[in-house]
Amino acid sequence: MTQHPDARTYLFALTDAGGTVPPEVGVVRRVVDRGHRVTALADETMAAKVERAGAAVRIWRRPFAEFRDWELRTPMAQARGMAEHMLIGPAPGMADDTGAAIDEIRPDLVVTSGFALGAMIAAESRGIPFDLLMPNVYVLPADGMPPFGAGLAPARGLAGRTRDRAMRAASARLIDRYTLRELNGLRARHDLDPIPTLWAQMQHARMQLVLTSAAFDFPATLPPNARYVGPILDDPDWADAARWTPPEGDAPLVLVAMSSTFQDHVGCLQRIADALGELRVRGLMTTGPAVEPGAIRAPANVAVVASAPHREVLPLADLVVTHGGHGTVVKALAAGLPLVILHHGRDQADNAVRVTERHAGVAVPRTASSVRIARAVAEVLGDASYRESSGGLGRAIMRDVAASPLLDELERIPVRRRSAPSPSRDADADEHQPDDDDDGADRRPQRRAAHHRPAEDAEPLEGPDQPDQADDRARDDEGRPPLHSL
Repeated sequence: MTQHPDARTYLFALTDAGGTVPPEVGVVRRVVDRGHRVTALADETMAAKVERAGAAVRIWRRPFAEFRDWELRTPMAQARGMAEHMLIGPAPGMADDTGAAIDEIRPDLVVTSGFALGAMIAAESRGIPFDLLMPNVYVLPADGMPPFGAGLAPARGLAGRTRDRAMRAASARLIDRYTLRELNGLRARHDLDPIPTLWAQMQHARMQLVLTSAAFDFPATLPPNARYVGPILDDPDWADAARWTPPEGDAPLVLVAMSSTFQDHVGCLQRIADALGELRVRGLMTTGPAVEPGAIRAPANVAVVASAPHREVLPLADLVVTHGGHGTVVKALAAGLPLVILHHGRDQADNAVRVTERHAGVAVPRTASSVRIARAVAEVLGDASYRESSGGLGRAIMRDVAASPLLDELERIPVRRRSAPSPSRDADADEHQPDDDDDGADRRPQRRAAHHRPAEDAEPLEGPDQPDQADDRARDDEGRPPLHSL
């Protein structure tokens, strides 16, 4: 591999959040292929994938604990679980591991997953810029963007804008209740000023790199350091070598692609298989690593396999039935295919509403009966306007993929001088200040003032209490709010 003439050194700090792994590993692969030096801190579950992408790999000393999100019934339980398992719990160890790696390899840029708060703090404390990867739609608060996690369409009129402000303030207060004191305590230990809300830590990024298409997301006023850089359409490596054969015949081919992580969705898969069995279609169901194919009783017209490369199946398919994960949704649209979505939580309701608002598919509850699922599949297959809408949206997505500024944005950082490491961390931070080649933004760490306000006095975002949104929030069939509606 040819080294880039201005080769830079990158440190990636990655966490395994299931569907985020293929796009984030795809970013690593592209930076390596460009000829740069890449080291990645990663969970052990994704280490082999990152190594195959060409990076030097180090394992987090404290991996993420299993987050059994499907068992949580209330927003409070979800917020507490996210804080313990994904946000605050791993943060101190991540800060230590990232700080040690920074001191050793002296990267020009740190690139982090959204949950790697400790890595962000370690970079900020050493004066090293960090970029934030968002392999979803834009998830942080922004004018015009519906609150993340609720599956809402864009606000209309004063009532809609009031709804968004109230929900953003309420969700910030909720997640800050379980994260902010500990987060500011960790910042204090790294000589950084307190911040008013969890989201502010992510907003300190040099760049927020949104790994989706602006054509797919809703329009909004994003901060100057946010960029849509197009989706990464790579298949996960566990699907690359999979052997698959669709059922025989010439009936429409329906690809069923559900979550790659367990979301208590075996019953949903069975009802989908039963629904396809009642239609004149051919079904190909991929269960992914979380479910054994033998757990599904398949009718004669449905083949059930552990995996199949989407790049091979999608050109032959007519429709995709899915849980609504960002990767599957965007790949289906990029292939011009309409969707039937049974969202389970996480970001899935948000992806679903972006599909339905563009008439590129329909959404049905995840506990829908096989009869209702069959009716939805028949509706989308029988109405050519869904295919026309998904085709137009797919062409726009592919234009964004072809014109992706991802690597240009990552390379828009000056190369650090490779002198011997300074014994003083502050001196090392002073060496790396923006020069004429930088983007002009002051990303220096916010050092603690001599009389700074104690972390426990930091105030969360203000706003009215959350109103009852039962009529327009995307809830599941059991009346639970969507997972990660924070």
